[in-house]
Amino acid sequence: MAVPGHLSTAEEQEWVQKMVPKLERKRAQNAGKMRGGPSGDQDLMDHALRLSGRYLDGRARPKSIKWVDNQNTRWGSATPANESIRISSKIRGMPQWVIDYVLLHELAHLLVAGHNTRFWQLLEAYPDTERAKAFLEGAAFATSRGLSGETGLD
Repeated sequence: MAVPGHLSTAEEQEWVQKMVPKLERKRAQNAGKMRGGPSGDQDLMDHALRLSGRYLDGRARPKSIKWVDNQNTRWGSATPANESIRISSKIRGMPQWVIDYVLLHELAHLLVAGHNTRFWQLLEAYPDTERAKAFLEGAAFATSRGLSGETGLD
């Protein structure tokens, strides 16, 4: 979620105060759903390969993929030269459709390095792309405002 640019600082604070409890409830609801999602690095690899098969015709096949704790400004990163992907552990508590988007985003980078038209065309098949991008923008916004802890966005 993002705050509309026309809001005053006071209105923004009011909006944040209303939305944090909603985000916390959603996180609690999604926590149960995440138990079936990728937990370890091998689970992450298996899941990524399934996503590649379903949305990228199996063309993106990383040699390594792992959860990392040292990414503070990115949700994930890919190195096409060695076909490796790193996914920030900060997204572990997010909804599965957001994790899937981040994985697909990084898988697409194994095929197209930049964020050009060809790159975004690869992600058109995933139905939750825009929704996940908006969710991550909201998470980044909340984090930049110092919201953490109970929201799971620290």
